[in-house]
Amino acid sequence: MRGELPGAGGKKARVTWAGRAQVVRPLVGARASYARMALGGGGEGKPHLTVTGVRLGTMTVATTRGPATVPAWLFALDGYATPLKRAAATPSPVPRSPIGPTRTLPGRHVDRLAGVGADGRTVTVVATHGACDDGPRVAVLETRDSVVLSGSVVNGRYTGLCTMQAKLTPVRVRLERPLGERVLLDALSGAPVLYEEPPPG
Repeated sequence: MRGELPGAGGKKARVTWAGRAQVVRPLVGARASYARMALGGGGEGKPHLTVTGVRLGTMTVATTRGPATVPAWLFALDGYATPLKRAAATPSPVPRSPIGPTRTLPGRHVDRLAGVGADGRTVTVVATHGACDDGPRVAVLETRDSVVLSGSVVNGRYTGLCTMQAKLTPVRVRLERPLGERVLLDALSGAPVLYEEPPPG
């Protein structure tokens, strides 16, 4: 990091959609955004990026209401013509789930929402699976008000030696009708599946 980072200064972040009401949220400060971006960065002697400046701009993110324009910190990087964008709007509180967690059926968590297609019917989520299975799969149950996603794995009965780490893999799910404003739910936990900005790189 070279130079100074501005604070949030009590500013508000206006999140807008085409033809829909806007949402006003607290603005994430540039220092907090940089700290999250730099979390777990390379140590001494490892490749790294140098931030030379920052300004407030906008970016587009995927939401269940369609593409949203949100304030974003635009970090200028040494050696790059295009800035690194990080959303600067504080997320809204997580809504209460209309279902409880699964207690009797095995399954895997659907970790987060990664994107919604332009037609609203293609949803990409990040699902968990093991290091020795053949990857995740996600089943869908659609209702009027929600879309319940049930994660599992392909060929999960591996009998050889295997490490225990969990892997995160994008899975594309096709819906019968556009997602619209229906809430996405993880069947295993009963919790909403939220959009989460991926770490850089």
